[in-house]
Amino acid sequence: MSSAPDLTQVISQRLDTFISAQRRDAHAWGDEAALIVDAGAAAVAGGKRLRARFCVAGWRAVVDAATPGSEVPEHVLATAAALEIFHAAALVHDDIIDNSDTRRGHPAAHKALEAHHAGARWQGDPRAFGRSGALLLGDLLVAWSDDLLEDALSELEPGRATRTRREYATMRREVTIGQFLDVAEESAWASQPDDSHATRALRVAELKSARYSMLQPLLIGAALAEADEAQTMALASFGLPVGMAFQLRDDVLGVFGDAETTGKPSGDDLREGKRTVLIAYAREALPSGPRRLLDEMLGDPTLDAAQIAALQQTITDTGALDRVEALIAERARAADRALSGARLDNASVSQLRELARAASIRTT
Repeated sequence: MSSAPDLTQVISQRLDTFISAQRRDAHAWGDEAALIVDAGAAAVAGGKRLRARFCVAGWRAVVDAATPGSEVPEHVLATAAALEIFHAAALVHDDIIDNSDTRRGHPAAHKALEAHHAGARWQGDPRAFGRSGALLLGDLLVAWSDDLLEDALSELEPGRATRTRREYATMRREVTIGQFLDVAEESAWASQPDDSHATRALRVAELKSARYSMLQPLLIGAALAEADEAQTMALASFGLPVGMAFQLRDDVLGVFGDAETTGKPSGDDLREGKRTVLIAYAREALPSGPRRLLDEMLGDPTLDAAQIAALQQTITDTGALDRVEALIAERARAADRALSGARLDNASVSQLRELARAASIRTT
C-alpha cells in the first residue's frame, strides 16, 4: 500500500522488485541470459513514469470520489508498473526502427548490446547482434509486462479483471498499429495529396502516442476502480486531448529540443524523416521549390548542425511552429474543459490538470 505523493518512487521500487526476481530466475541459464535481463533493467530504468501516474490518477479520481484519501492497493501499483515495462518495450523497438543511437542520454538498447558484443570479442557482426538482441529484448519486456499485469489481476473478481484486461489489450493493439502507420508514412507520404498530410500525421500521433500514453492508462485505472459510464467518459474526454498535446509537444522537441535536456541529438526527427504535423504545416506554406528542398533534406541521417539549423529556421518562418503551439494550447484547453463538473474526486481532478500541464509544457 502507498499514498500518491511518493508514487514515482514507489513504482520504481515495484519495478526493481520485479526485475530482481527475473534476475534470480535467469541466473541458472548463464551469463548470456543475465545479459538480456540486465538490458531489460536498463530499458526500464529512469523516465517520468507518466503512464503509471495517469493510471493511478484514473483509479484515484474514481475511488476518492466515494472515499477520499484511499491508499493505493498493490494490484493498482502492479498494473501501473506493468504499463512502464510495456512502455520500455515500445521504446526499445522504436529506437531500432528509427536507428536512434541514444535514449535518455544513454546508448539505446541495440547500441548497448552491440558494444557488449564488440567488447567481449564475440564472433560475427556486432551491429547485427545488437539489433537482433534488442528485438528479442522488446519481446521479453512485453512478456514481463503481461506477467506483472496478470499477477495484479489474479486477486480481482473476474468482471473487473476482464474489463481491465480489455483496456490493456486495446492499448497494445492501437500502439502497434500506430507504430506501423508511423513507419508507413515515411514511405507513403509522397503518394498522398499535400492537403492530407496534416490529417494523416494527426492520425499517427493519436494511435502511436496519445491513446497509449494518456487515454488508455487513465481508462485502465478507471477499470480497476470500477468506474461508471459517466466517470469513464469524463476521463476519456480528458485523456485523448491531453495525449495529443503531449505528442505534439514531443514533435516540437524532436525538431527544436536541446540535446542536453532531451537526451537525444537536436533535430533527430529531421534526420529520421518523421512526417509530423509540424512538417505537414511547413510544407503547406512553402512554394514548390523550397518544399522540394525540404523533402530532399528530410530523412538524411548525415545532416550537420548547420543544415539542421536551416531546416529549423524554415519551419519557424513558415509559421508551422506557431500553428502547432496553438494546436497544443487548444488540446490542453479541451482537456481542462472535459473535467469541469465531472463526478470525480476534486483533489484528483486538480492532479490530473497538473499532469496535463506537465505533458503539454515540457522540455524533455
